[in-house]
Amino acid sequence: MEKQGLRVGLTGGLGSGKSTVGRMFADLGVAVIDADEVGRRLMQPGQPVYDAIVQQFGSGVVREDGSLDRRALAQLAFQRGRVEELNHIVHPAVVAAQEQWMGDLFAADPRQIAMIESALIFEAGRSGFVAGWRDRFDRIILVTAPEEVKVRRYVERSHDGDPEALAADARKRLAAQIPDADKIAHCDWVIDNSGDIKVTGAAVAKIYAALRAEAAELATL
Repeated sequence: MEKQGLRVGLTGGLGSGKSTVGRMFADLGVAVIDADEVGRRLMQPGQPVYDAIVQQFGSGVVREDGSLDRRALAQLAFQRGRVEELNHIVHPAVVAAQEQWMGDLFAADPRQIAMIESALIFEAGRSGFVAGWRDRFDRIILVTAPEEVKVRRYVERSHDGDPEALAADARKRLAAQIPDADKIAHCDWVIDNSGDIKVTGAAVAKIYAALRAEAAELATL
């Protein structure tokens, strides 16, 4: 069976700048799907994921208009130690949606690069909720930055709230993620996004060239 397309995972912890790097790849022509956006869509009223979350976490995570109160849900998940419960509901559904997206993409263009942008690629495998998680990807890219830089970025982009409380929240979220140091050996490329954005852009361009060549070669097999 002919192998079509190149499957790439783009990951990085909270505040690493993963989304910025994802936009750079998209600007170069890579098809990028954001796992967070997929998750938000699946968590809308009427979706099975929404129903499962309300059943598991209760009506306290539902706003008056029927939508999920994501802040209240995050507090339960990260402040009350219920992250795994939430991941058990969300991860399999998000992965299934990503697989469908990649299949449709490659059917239309076997030379395409499909990039899954997700902070929790490794965490999904550790949890056991996603079987064969590493086999989903031909290549994995890690975007990294020092923890204090990540925390600062999180605080800066959170436009309201006490900075100290936000920083504490950021550290709890980071603590729930696998450290970058443990991921590096399993990644094909690591992008240090702690400094000049032009340096990050140059790294993206170099990796894109390698991905483009590999995708073209795969399409001829």
